[in-house]
Amino acid sequence: MQQVTILGEQIQEWDDLNRRISDAIELAQLNDSSLLDDITTEVTEIEHKTTRLDLEAMLSGKHSRGNAILTLHAGAGGVDSQDFAGMLLRMYLRWSERRGYTTEIIDQSTSDEAGIKSATATIEGPYAYGYLRAERGVHRLVRISPFDSANRRHTSFAMVEALPVINTVTEININPKDLNIDTFRAQGAGGQHMQKNDTAVRITHIPTGIVVQCQNQRSQAQNRENAMKVLRGKLYEALEIERQKELDDLRGDYVKAEWGSQIRSYILHPYQLVKDHRTLHEIGNTQSVLDGDLDDLMETFLRADLQS
Repeated sequence: MQQVTILGEQIQEWDDLNRRISDAIELAQLNDSSLLDDITTEVTEIEHKTTRLDLEAMLSGKHSRGNAILTLHAGAGGVDSQDFAGMLLRMYLRWSERRGYTTEIIDQSTSDEAGIKSATATIEGPYAYGYLRAERGVHRLVRISPFDSANRRHTSFAMVEALPVINTVTEININPKDLNIDTFRAQGAGGQHMQKNDTAVRITHIPTGIVVQCQNQRSQAQNRENAMKVLRGKLYEALEIERQKELDDLRGDYVKAEWGSQIRSYILHPYQLVKDHRTLHEIGNTQSVLDGDLDDLMETFLRADLQS
């Protein structure tokens, strides 16, 4: 029934677009110059929606239409990298807001000076994972550091992970005996209940060594549920990576991705530029990108990836 509902919504979107195109054609045929501005605006909106629906029709991966778990880690670069990770978190939350997605930060480790050491958030909305998988990898920032009294240029890194939300428990079978579950007091803001009780949860999957933790909810049960959601996503990703390794080994062209192989650079000095190193796509308005205008970068990568 969920699949039927999703397909019904997609058909409705295409029907609505087809109707808008027909209406625009009828208006154009009236040859009324007073309607020119309205028709031009409508054509621009139709083109934008057609491009989006065309891309979404190509996103046929098993979990592309579903929700996502986004995790960010500060990398090399000290305080600058932690500040950069905080900038990226804000960027993705702004992007999600633009698309009408629902977001929730389920775990966050803040830095003593600026930014974050790490953060995990759920992004809920149509095609959230399909789009956000374009962001996986190392991101690089080049700027004059606001934390350097000598005003020198610094390069810092942050890692972005995007996982699908696995709602079907049977899809990833987890043996409870394979889990080591620890509870501890949540850190940071959250009220007396969170700070005086062991509400935070850390789960270790013993066979793989994968560790996840959640601490932003007031109850231990909620944090445990969120941690299990993240764990299922990580185990699914590990399974898919292993399958891909087997296929690539058969093809003989597998190249392991290493930390430091940045997928995108955000250059704020000596010039303004955001460059995706996978597609060579460049955008000069860095502030717009950092404010969440990511669709162009995402769509360029996804189209190239889907056609490769």
